[in-house]
Amino acid sequence: MKRALLFALALTACQEETAQNTDPLPLTPETLGHFCQMNLMEHEGPKGQVHLDGLPGAPLFFSQVSDMVVYLRLPEQSSTVLAIYVSDMGAEGATWAEPGVANWIDATTAHYVVGAAVEGGMGAPEVVPFADPDKAEAFADSRGGIVMALDDIPDSAVNAPVSAAATGDEDYTRRLKALAEEPEG
Repeated sequence: MKRALLFALALTACQEETAQNTDPLPLTPETLGHFCQMNLMEHEGPKGQVHLDGLPGAPLFFSQVSDMVVYLRLPEQSSTVLAIYVSDMGAEGATWAEPGVANWIDATTAHYVVGAAVEGGMGAPEVVPFADPDKAEAFADSRGGIVMALDDIPDSAVNAPVSAAATGDEDYTRRLKALAEEPEG
């Protein structure tokens, strides 16, 4: 009987669940974007990371904040989100070319400039996160756009098409448009 009780206690101790660490991880030369599978440090602009239940120590990284917002809104995204972080573009030393490797802020409390004349690391329009609302307003005053919360960002602001100039293939875009305009026959 004692053995059974000791075995049960030992088994219970082994099954004790530990809380998943959801602290933001710094970018490294090995950090790859979830969608593009490209090195994030080679792309300009703010980044995002999402910690999902069941993926301890392995958040999903995004080369653009707008990509992260799209991911979070996908109907297929059914995992439990434990934490979301974005680059604080108002942090000391943060620039568009080098947004920082460890200046993460909680995405749910960040202030986002939406509609500014800026493109993220993958060439699409970007929403720009700030911890300080005054720095967000100053960025909007100089680059255009308005400041809003994460939940208020319209889908159209994060699902915007990539410009032909960003893809570097204006001829391809022209030919694709011409095909779309051809009458059926």
